[in-house]
Amino acid sequence: MDSMTLIAIISIITAGLTIAIGSIGPAIGEGRAIASALAALAQQPDASATITRTLFVGLAMVESIAIYCFVVSMILIFANPFWSQITTQVAGK
Repeated sequence: MDSMTLIAIISIITAGLTIAIGSIGPAIGEGRAIASALAALAQQPDASATITRTLFVGLAMVESIAIYCFVVSMILIFANPFWSQITTQVAGK
């Protein structure tokens, strides 16, 4: 197995693990945040505007983690920094 194939296999596996692990955490965090917000809304319906606004800001922060993991996996698949190094070594031989 040549080095190009090995880098491709490792990049695809790493990208898959990044998406898998990087989406589990935010999904659990968003579920817990929504459950807590619903409990707070049930206890204090008068504060619904404040709770809802804070919930949406928190959900945006949590979702950014999943977006960062997606960006990292796309970089590994389509703009891998190791490709240029290997292609220069192969071209130099």
